[in-house]
Amino acid sequence: MKKSFILLLSLFFAHALLAQTISVSGVVTDSAGLPVTGAVAVVQGSTTNASVTDLDGKYSLAQVPASASIEVSCLGYQTEVKPAAATLNFLLKESTEFLTEAVVTGMTRTDKRLFTGATDQISASDMNISGIGDVSRSLEGKSAGVSVQNVSGTFGAAPKIRVRGATSIFGDSKPLWVVDGVIMEDVVEVDATSLSSGDATTLISSAIAGLNADDIESFQILKDGSATSIYGARAMAGVIVVTTKKGTPGKVQVRYSGEYTMRLVPTYAEYNIMNSQEQMTVYKEMFNKGWLNYSDVVYASSSGVYGKMSQLINTYNPETESYMVENTEAGRNAYLRQAEYRNTDWFKVLFRNSVQHNHSISMSSGTEKGSYYASLGALVDPGWSLQSKVNRYTAMFNASQKILDDYVTLNVIGNASYRQQRAPGALSSKVDAVYGTVSRDFDINPFSYALNTSRTLDPDEYYTRNYAPFNIINELDKNYMDLDVVDTKFQGEVKIRPFKALEISALGSVRYQISSTEHNIKEGSNQAEAYRANGSMMITNSNPFLYDNPDLPAVDPYPILEQGGIMIRKTYNALSLDGRISANYNDVFAGKHIVSAYGAMEVNALNRHSTSFTAWGLQYDAGEIPFYTLDLFKSQLEDNSYYYSMSNSRERNVAFATTASYSYDYRYTLNGTFRYEGSNRLGRSRSARWLPTWNVSGAWNAHEERWWQPTFGKAWTYASLKGSYSLTADRGPAGVTNSLAVFSSFTPWRPSTSAFESGIQLVDLENSELTYEKKHELNIGVALGFVDNRVNVEFDWYRRDNFDLIGYVQTMGVGGMTTKLANDATMKSTGCEFTISTTNIKTKDFKWTTDWIFGWAQNEITKLDSRSQVYQLVNGFGRTEGRPIGALYSIPFAGLTEEGLPTFFIDAEHTQVVGPSNYDAIYFQEYENVDYLKYEGSIDPTITGSFGNTLSWKGLKLNVFFTYSFGNVLRLDDLCPVYSSDYSDLTASMKEMKNRWMVPGDEQLTTIPAIPTVRQMREINALNNAYSAYNYSTERVAKGDFIRLKELSLAYDLPKKVFEGQNAVSSFGVKVSATNLWLAYADKKLNGRDPEYYNSGGVSSPVPRQFTLTVKLGF
Repeated sequence: MKKSFILLLSLFFAHALLAQTISVSGVVTDSAGLPVTGAVAVVQGSTTNASVTDLDGKYSLAQVPASASIEVSCLGYQTEVKPAAATLNFLLKESTEFLTEAVVTGMTRTDKRLFTGATDQISASDMNISGIGDVSRSLEGKSAGVSVQNVSGTFGAAPKIRVRGATSIFGDSKPLWVVDGVIMEDVVEVDATSLSSGDATTLISSAIAGLNADDIESFQILKDGSATSIYGARAMAGVIVVTTKKGTPGKVQVRYSGEYTMRLVPTYAEYNIMNSQEQMTVYKEMFNKGWLNYSDVVYASSSGVYGKMSQLINTYNPETESYMVENTEAGRNAYLRQAEYRNTDWFKVLFRNSVQHNHSISMSSGTEKGSYYASLGALVDPGWSLQSKVNRYTAMFNASQKILDDYVTLNVIGNASYRQQRAPGALSSKVDAVYGTVSRDFDINPFSYALNTSRTLDPDEYYTRNYAPFNIINELDKNYMDLDVVDTKFQGEVKIRPFKALEISALGSVRYQISSTEHNIKEGSNQAEAYRANGSMMITNSNPFLYDNPDLPAVDPYPILEQGGIMIRKTYNALSLDGRISANYNDVFAGKHIVSAYGAMEVNALNRHSTSFTAWGLQYDAGEIPFYTLDLFKSQLEDNSYYYSMSNSRERNVAFATTASYSYDYRYTLNGTFRYEGSNRLGRSRSARWLPTWNVSGAWNAHEERWWQPTFGKAWTYASLKGSYSLTADRGPAGVTNSLAVFSSFTPWRPSTSAFESGIQLVDLENSELTYEKKHELNIGVALGFVDNRVNVEFDWYRRDNFDLIGYVQTMGVGGMTTKLANDATMKSTGCEFTISTTNIKTKDFKWTTDWIFGWAQNEITKLDSRSQVYQLVNGFGRTEGRPIGALYSIPFAGLTEEGLPTFFIDAEHTQVVGPSNYDAIYFQEYENVDYLKYEGSIDPTITGSFGNTLSWKGLKLNVFFTYSFGNVLRLDDLCPVYSSDYSDLTASMKEMKNRWMVPGDEQLTTIPAIPTVRQMREINALNNAYSAYNYSTERVAKGDFIRLKELSLAYDLPKKVFEGQNAVSSFGVKVSATNLWLAYADKKLNGRDPEYYNSGGVSSPVPRQFTLTVKLGF
């Protein structure tokens, strides 16, 4: 009986103990409220009962003894232990050890310990540069191997961004932008070369100009094939993933941020431009050499002080009963003396110290079931220069809600932005292949005007341009562009978790962009008046803007724009539809075997629509009523031009992708990715239109070995070795649409408009075999941490072999085309990236950290059948075998003649000299004999990086951030006025002109050519060729190297204890910063000019020096 009782009692207690096991689940987050992926939750004392947190930071454990404790650990965070409970959430604090984060690729979120690719994650707070409206510019110097060239600082114009250098010979090599998992397509394709053109389309070239910087959580830059392979044929040039903010659990938080930015007006002390006295000595020499005479300038196309003086000599003033300027030596000298001492500061006339302000207010909240984030932003810029204002308004919401007991999650994100922008009126630039020059009609860019216009001119006076009166202030008032840009995106994603390890999601997105540019050319503007300038028979016969009617040969040219102005309206629309269905599996077996797999099917549709309309004769001052003549349409028919146009394009893409990885105890990781996709932009054959891409990679985290910690302790904290080999691709240049034959309509030329008819012409033959550009990439990387992670080092080496690159090849002419596109070019590139971060001093109140980022990349074209012309090579956009993309060549300079005229070598051996007797031997359209040109270097830098120091003491934080760039060359003519055979009294001269050839013998002392005489201009054939050649000679090249103090800032945050005990304000911070404050080093030939900026006119402008005050409040 007693034994039976004891047995029953034992069974009772055993049953009671078994009954006290529970299921434990919860969420692991960091101090910012973000989920921690890859954290391990384990029952203390057990080696098998463990769980790894998923992408949302969730974990779950079954059959946990009620009396047990749960331990949660993750590399980079302090381990937390809590008694078991049914719902148990953990908040992990960062440790001083190696910090880890989840790598966000836009499709997947992976623990960095399991990630085998080359990537950098930059938080928005670390990247933000105050006063910069377009956040893409803030990438400069933040990631090794990422080159950011600010070729134009105008709002909306994208910087030239390269991830590990160029990847295509004729393509744009721009990285792919992905925001919250959705690819951001541009409303209009603008290639990398055109970013510095200054054309109006550059104002809509930035993919993320509509994003508010305060809405961004982080940037993830995917560099190598392992990181980008999930995007396959869209990712050859790298991927930049933007993650926007989301709500955090807790009470409602309201944040306000305000930036107030004042830009400094440029000064002539920064530039090597002659003052008015120096300029008048040049004009005086021109006058003595037969230029600027009354007969030459009174009816000249363009003229300045001498032209105005000649007009005033011929203008009678009835009030004084005399001419405005006496035609005597004393009268002329008195007028010219006023100009000599005028010294107009065009920068002060055209620029101003206006204050740009940027405001953002956001609200976030959340519970365990859902989170919400919403924001509004407004950027108001009254304009750094005349007619350059911008107003941008943004709105965003991000809502996430868990449904059906956490099995279903719904996430909805909406973004909208509206931009109003005004810019000076600008036409597209033109290339003159005969003389190798790039020009722009009616250019009134304020910065270009200030650099290129003589300081002898009176800003209140009207001079002559294009045979019509011209005053820059009047022209900017009556010739401007209004830009309206709307960008909206709405996306929704449903995630279903049928069981703990599997997540199935469906994402859909729609994005609509519309950009409208209205170029208003009002009556009274120089551009409008040029079309009716016929004040004399000499002007009538010379003005190219008058109409010479071929049906009336006996009638002199006459105006066809008799009244009113011109309105040019262009619209660009883009509708993007994206859909993706995916499944993500993550699990851990026996606490050591981590397995993950991802599969997705994706479809993308992009419809672009553009229109152009030119309203001739719009009478702005008469009720905006049009006035036009039949001759206007007749002239357009004869020129084969149109007053309206329309274009449509449709892109379709389908892709299937999968990736899988296995890791043993976070020590050894293997990963593989495969993607198969098709695009209607490529040839019709299956082998051309469809392409498989792949990646294989692995990693060894040596610090996870059990022997690591006992061996090295805190002296050597971690070491990771990674390697990958991949095939990625790109669809090629934007203009490649040869899946079908391309035809277009045109108007054949006829001697009379009465016989005109419409025709159809072949533009391109079908190219059914044209396929993707491809790239094999090998990447090896290592990450090291020393001295308890006080010193962190990352190094990557890579080699790329690009093949099947699209280029032009010569054909037999079958089908009517002598050249066609083919996958016939190859290229190789190599580089390395190095980052070192150190914590130099760290105490309770003080911390000093240093970051040094270094990237080196070079490329070489190894096969290319097409040839470039001389004018392309000397401008840096030619392509040749054995040289990098963007190779710049120069015409070898051979010195000056005894008359001060330039001479050149036109053979590789430097034995044949071109001089005054044979200047016509300089042929800029030549493509056969180009061996004599000297290779100068690449226009793209080979070395980029930054060096920064941050010092923190209590609430104060000082940041000193330098960026640097080396290895590229520049053509000086891109930055300053050029030399010419026939100068004008409108244009400015460089101070180097003081060292020009003036008397025989000077050719031994200087290399700057003389101002030619009128007789020389008439007698020497092709003298203008010689001066164009001089501008593209070896004398006109400088290094593009620079070191710049990019940002200097001081911030202060009030201690949190100040706000304890009150519910109103929860935080307050203030920051004062200076941007682009100091160009510490640049080539002396630049004379202080910004080596990043190309003075191309149009709508471009440099990035200014500026000071910003930032105020942040939390409620």
